[in-house]
Amino acid sequence: MIQIPVINFSLFGDSNATNRQTVVKQIYQSCHEIGFIYLQNHGISPNLFKQVLTKSKDFFNLPLELKQQLTWSNEFSNQGYVGIERERLDASKPGDLKEAFNVGQKDRENFSMSSVNSPAKDSCIFTFYQACTQLANTILQALALGLQLPEDFFTTRHTEQNHTLRLLHYPPVQHLSQPGQIRAGEHSDYGSITLLFQDQIGGLEIQTAAGKWIAAPVIADTVIVNTGDLMQRWTNHIFCSTKHRVIIPSDERVKQSRYSVAFFCHPNDDTEIACLESCQKQYPPIYPPILAGEYLLSRLRATY
Repeated sequence: MIQIPVINFSLFGDSNATNRQTVVKQIYQSCHEIGFIYLQNHGISPNLFKQVLTKSKDFFNLPLELKQQLTWSNEFSNQGYVGIERERLDASKPGDLKEAFNVGQKDRENFSMSSVNSPAKDSCIFTFYQACTQLANTILQALALGLQLPEDFFTTRHTEQNHTLRLLHYPPVQHLSQPGQIRAGEHSDYGSITLLFQDQIGGLEIQTAAGKWIAAPVIADTVIVNTGDLMQRWTNHIFCSTKHRVIIPSDERVKQSRYSVAFFCHPNDDTEIACLESCQKQYPPIYPPILAGEYLLSRLRATY
């Protein structure tokens, strides 16, 4: 049975060069073969995540009319509230049974900061945002070393922090959904890497190279990391952007809310995503070059 690897990420910061290289090899192999990994000892406090989860629950428990006052309406900002079924990650299926609130680095200057109900007003949200940024940069360093690139190759192309912290709520399913409707449709992520923090309800599945769906179970105090579309383009499919989804549980969990927090790591908008020379040894470039900002905007337009 194919399983998502669990990696002790603290060894990457070890003074022992052998331990550090072992982690680099593990991450390289996992991103190449599966596109998903669990990281243990990743450096983000479980208590901080619990604070963020509490703020998330408080927001989603608000009346709909208050949440809708913060609706994301500017396609260039990718910030604010996204209502249930507004997002359609699988274009061939009904809208997703989830709601979300997107927070960006510039959200303190965004309209949502004017509302007392905005999660972006809470300091723990931005503390968590910065902790995720730091962790993502360290993971990007490991990916660069795995590709035999300078350690700062990716981090120097992520300096603008065009990342999105997304609070997610999947409400209880009170009645039968539309045919084919699930909590999050089959999709791949758009950026370079994603960090995902889950509650205990679960439901995430990933698609193997053979086309089979396998569960990504909840493992306490770990973060799930997956490589996205732009990393796949950069590396000519050496690192894969794996399809994944969130299904509706077939047991009592269907009556419970599911909460998760995703951190979508995205390169600077003006970064040209072109196939790396070291990734062309086996196959010619699969994709033409594209600017990171242009790719993100095209995917957002298609999703909403």
